[in-house]
Order: sequence, then C-alpha cells, then structure tokens
Amino acid sequence: DVQLQASGGGLVQTGGSLRLSCTASGLTFDEYVIGWFRQAPGKEREGVSSIASTDGSTYYADSVKGRLVIHNDKAKKSVYLQMNSLKPEDTAVYYCALRRGIVTSTMWPSFYDYWGQGTQVTVSS
Repeated sequence: DVQLQASGGGLVQTGGSLRLSCTASGLTFDEYVIGWFRQAPGKEREGVSSIASTDGSTYYADSVKGRLVIHNDKAKKSVYLQMNSLKPEDTAVYYCALRRGIVTSTMWPSFYDYWGQGTQVTVSS
C-alpha cells in the first residue's frame, strides 16, 4: 500500500519560514503527482501546491505564489514545500497527498488517492 509521511510543521511568527516534507513509500508506479493541501478550522480543504514526478512541473495556488516553493527528490520519493514570508492566514493543518498521473493543476481533494497525516502550521501575528 502507498503510504505518505508528512512532517515539518510548527509555530512561526509572521514573515518566518518553515519547510514541510512528505515521503512516499510502497509506490508501484512511476507517474504520480504529490500535492500539498491545507485546511483551516471551519474552512474547506484547499490545494496549495503540487509537483509531478515525471518532469517536475509544478502548480501553485494564487494565494501562495511567490512565497512557497515545492521541489522533489525523486530518489528519496520525497517532496518538500519551502514556505517563506508566512502570514497568519497560512495557519492550517497541512496534508500531503498523491494521485496517479501527471496533471498538477487539478487540485481537487477528491482526485487524490492517498493521504498522509496532517501537520499543523501556526503563524502568529
């Protein structure tokens, strides 16, 4: 079974940085997309960023463009989300998820097949 292990959340002040990590195991296919989602209290889960395993193509939600950078280490089957210039509105539980295929821009949670446990990111004002 595919499993995802997420880590790296924490408490940071406004303007600070955090790096989230997500490592996949049990993969039996080579074409997949790993995405990061977040869910704040009382809000729907939203897609933040994703990256394709094949060519490293990426997607960013408008709300995070220019502040977050996603990259992968294919050998380690890991994806990293560098979060810079954090804002209080970035506070949420962050989840990594995986879907088969190569399309990064369709970040509907229902399109993703496998989910890691969440990691809390809290940005204080």
